[in-house]
Amino acid sequence: MWVLLRGGYPLRMLLPLRAEWMGRRGLPRSLAPGPPRRRYRKEALPALEVPVLPVTATEIRQYLRAHGIPFQDGHSCLRAPSPFVKALELKDQSGATASFSVFIDKTTGRFLCMTSLAEGSWEDFQASVEGQGDGAREGILLGEAPEAEDSEEVRRIWDRAIPLWELPEPVEGQLARVMFGLTKVTDDTLRRFNVRYLWSARSLVFPWLSPGGVGLRGLKLLGAEGQGDGVQYKETTIPRPGVYYNLFGLPLISRRDVEVVLTSRELDSLALNQATGLPTLALPRGIACLPPALLPYLEQFRRIVLWLGDDLRSWEAAKLFARKLNPKRCSLVRPGDQQPRPLEALNRGLNLSRILRTALPAWHKSIVSFRQLREEVLGELSNVEQAAGIRWNRFPDLNRLLKGHRKGELTVFTGPTGSGKTTFISEYALDLCTQGVNTLWGSFEISNVRLARVMLTQFAVGRLEEQLDKYDEWADRFEDLPLYFMTFHGQQSIRTVIDTMQHAVYVYDICHVVIDNLQFMMGHEQLSTDRIAAQDYIVGAFRKFATDNSCHVTLVIHPRKEDDDKELQTASIFGSAKASQEADNVLILQDRKLVTGPGKRYLQVSKNRFDGDVGVFPLEFNKSSLTFSIPPKSKARLKKVKDDNGLVTKKPSSGKKGAVPQNSETCLGQSHHPYQPDLSKPSR
Repeated sequence: MWVLLRGGYPLRMLLPLRAEWMGRRGLPRSLAPGPPRRRYRKEALPALEVPVLPVTATEIRQYLRAHGIPFQDGHSCLRAPSPFVKALELKDQSGATASFSVFIDKTTGRFLCMTSLAEGSWEDFQASVEGQGDGAREGILLGEAPEAEDSEEVRRIWDRAIPLWELPEPVEGQLARVMFGLTKVTDDTLRRFNVRYLWSARSLVFPWLSPGGVGLRGLKLLGAEGQGDGVQYKETTIPRPGVYYNLFGLPLISRRDVEVVLTSRELDSLALNQATGLPTLALPRGIACLPPALLPYLEQFRRIVLWLGDDLRSWEAAKLFARKLNPKRCSLVRPGDQQPRPLEALNRGLNLSRILRTALPAWHKSIVSFRQLREEVLGELSNVEQAAGIRWNRFPDLNRLLKGHRKGELTVFTGPTGSGKTTFISEYALDLCTQGVNTLWGSFEISNVRLARVMLTQFAVGRLEEQLDKYDEWADRFEDLPLYFMTFHGQQSIRTVIDTMQHAVYVYDICHVVIDNLQFMMGHEQLSTDRIAAQDYIVGAFRKFATDNSCHVTLVIHPRKEDDDKELQTASIFGSAKASQEADNVLILQDRKLVTGPGKRYLQVSKNRFDGDVGVFPLEFNKSSLTFSIPPKSKARLKKVKDDNGLVTKKPSSGKKGAVPQNSETCLGQSHHPYQPDLSKPSR
């Protein structure tokens, strides 16, 4: 494939999006000619807005019965008659009464009327039923319309794009098919899904059509960029990803279809539909998120097969999405050498129908045998790096110890007062967030505005108050991160916090929750009771949440009061030993500035349940960018010594006395990591 790309065609042809619309958010900034256009939004920060007492499915059913509203119980939604459409308008094309056109989410209470496209919260639905929502009947509750600028841009790009099967130059058409791996996809398939090609950007264009296939609501552009001996794909959506809810292939679904295959890419849907003839849908944001707004469109299916990719992250996402879709009707295609993603399987000549028949049920009883687990164990053994989790870009030494950031774990983080715990943990979480880890922040000590300012400074790697002309550019990039904030501050009950976290996992597919910090969240309500027992209960609640929801929880806890000349240990964490026992990882920010002078900070990993590696490495604080980094020059070397338990470990063999904390663990220096990631451009 690469020979064809290099033969007579310069590599610049693979660089996407050099047209006039390149300045949009979501496109590579390095390719954009000139500053981006400023975009005005209703909210400067993505906020997590949930009711204090979330509605339950039982409460929804009781309300409908009390008001005499008939309903049908579905997989993830309740179906009821629409209060937004008159009875005479509820006839479908066959003449049958399509009265049950409102879908109410069992978990959040949000509704969608398939007939009028009205949508809103549970409170909006109640107001409409009780006669207080006359405006809803007039369409005020309609889904948020795209901005006029977006609509014009969508139409302009769509009109300029050429149907891929009608490209005038055969060589250009063949090049496009080779770049995107579509050499075995027929023209009939491309015509059926209405795939176009934007010549100026060398990108495929996938349409977002309104229900019924009438009206163009948005676009997704898939560009190809040369990288080494292969091709890397980059996606751009209009409107922005947060409001792009396109189930690609939905207009081809009929009401009689009872089975569907979900994929994470539009290209995979093309291959699957062509090879099997089954209805296929592509998720708008791949494995990053399954928005609850899409669930009503999937209610009609009695069986859903999720074939999301060929790696462990895709497998984990499939299991997470199956919970939201009702696991009893879901089956999962396990990644493997003979079960790659659908497009690759088609190109390799594999039997896709046979692979679908090997899909495993997502639901099983509470007790399982090793026979049901052996394939998952094999998957982890075959993909050691992926099983270790997502690696940090800014903290390479942390990768050597923890190996990566994994779902379902609890990390306890502590450090002396004023040592920079919040500043460090914000960069720690930001690093993961820029790699696509959906993150929820619970800052109970400092305000969200102040926290966002710190994170934005770390994201830009520089103080924006000195370059306000670049604020909009960086704010636009920062806003596109999958980052959300709880609106709590100070003392909160653990029940309210856990309910909010569960809501965020359901709505935003949150994978990482940061709680800063435990003492501020507890407040002073337990002064008259056993405060230690109360803290143990809260730690246990977070542990259970992390396991049940396959979500990583990072919990910041203040240490006990210790002498300034003593290092903190695992036993220094405030409270009983339950926090360190429940935690999978324990991180300690050691601050030796009172002994060795300012700036001598070290991060110590004192517990690592994944593989047992523990150790310590130095940190250096950059005040201008509010970031921590490993010192550029370190003469520390490793040598084996015996710790208190007689085990062979390593510690520095050279360096100034007191420059490195004296402990029995491994100390890593920057000399082992000559690679320093380029942070001048944020990762998307």
